[in-house]
Amino acid sequence: METSSDSLKPLGPKGAGLAEAGDGGTMLKASTAPNKPPRPVASRFAMLTRFHAGYFRISLALSGQALLWRTLSDRSTDPSALHPLVQSLPSAAFVLLWSLALLTLFALCVLYVARCVVRLPAVRAEFRHHVGMNYLFAPWISWLLLLQATPFLRPDAPSYHMLWWAFSLPILVLDVKVYGQWFTRGRKFLSMVANPASHMTVIANLMTARAAAKMGWHEGAVAMFAVGAAHYLVLFVTLYQRFLGSDSLPAMLRPVFFLFFAAPSMASLAWCSISMSFDTGCKMLFFLSMFLFASLVSRPTLFKRAMRRFSVAWWAYSFPLTLLALASAEYAQEVREPAASVLMLALAVLSVLVTLALMVFTALRPNDLLPHDDPFFAATLPAR
Repeated sequence: METSSDSLKPLGPKGAGLAEAGDGGTMLKASTAPNKPPRPVASRFAMLTRFHAGYFRISLALSGQALLWRTLSDRSTDPSALHPLVQSLPSAAFVLLWSLALLTLFALCVLYVARCVVRLPAVRAEFRHHVGMNYLFAPWISWLLLLQATPFLRPDAPSYHMLWWAFSLPILVLDVKVYGQWFTRGRKFLSMVANPASHMTVIANLMTARAAAKMGWHEGAVAMFAVGAAHYLVLFVTLYQRFLGSDSLPAMLRPVFFLFFAAPSMASLAWCSISMSFDTGCKMLFFLSMFLFASLVSRPTLFKRAMRRFSVAWWAYSFPLTLLALASAEYAQEVREPAASVLMLALAVLSVLVTLALMVFTALRPNDLLPHDDPFFAATLPAR
């Protein structure tokens, strides 16, 4: 960031001395001369400057799809709750989807590591930003999604346990950072920094709990669920009251509002894995998710400004829909009623269509993924 800022200065010390040495005409020529082209280093790393943790929305969407199709095609799932087309899908298609999600996540991680090396001040600014901080959980959520969807490892395998620890420890470290600020920075701190993207912190804990329950670690799953559920209640009440000054989310980032129903959907999935059944508590969380989903989709004007131009923020639509479809699949398996099966299929199809549409838009308009006027990027620039 400092390199690119220096390159924007029209004159250095040498240029200033030259202007003072000449007459008024010379000074006018020096001041009106075109700026020199930016340094090669600044232009070379321009992409890393505009890249940020919000791009992990793409890996969240693809990894969520991999877990969705793994769940729908699982032989242990009740066949009466699924359409025959789902079970007739070739296994190679699922492996291809899982591999695509893995390669995408790996590429994004490599880019972000490079950004940490080259643009460390920008990363520090992102770590302090009220929106950017939340998406630092996204890569670890994506890895946990792929771990649960992997066709190559069983949950009781030692390597599965090692990977769970590798992906969960960063979430615990970030928990201490984020949640510690919530109750130590004053009574108005949370009301000022809370935004819909803050649900990512809750989803990360609930995803960790579900992965722990899948590998048979009941106590660890309950502990992570307790942390996530407690802070979800605090966050939900804070956002619901809409304190003065808390509406700090740019219009372009309005798709992040879909995380409102992603958190209770993830909570129902996590508790289902802990209790080994989609009990009354899971159903209550699922119905809350459906209510929040209906409340958002019935207000399309809320997203009107965000839909004027394609951006990476559009990828925020896919992941919450996938979690809602996963919760509906568990609900359909539990109740085994035609209406529940229709709801599950409708949500699954909607999730797939939205993800496919986003992939098409990304392929057709790749330049829009790194705009110069990205509000997320502008807000995370370090102050000079």
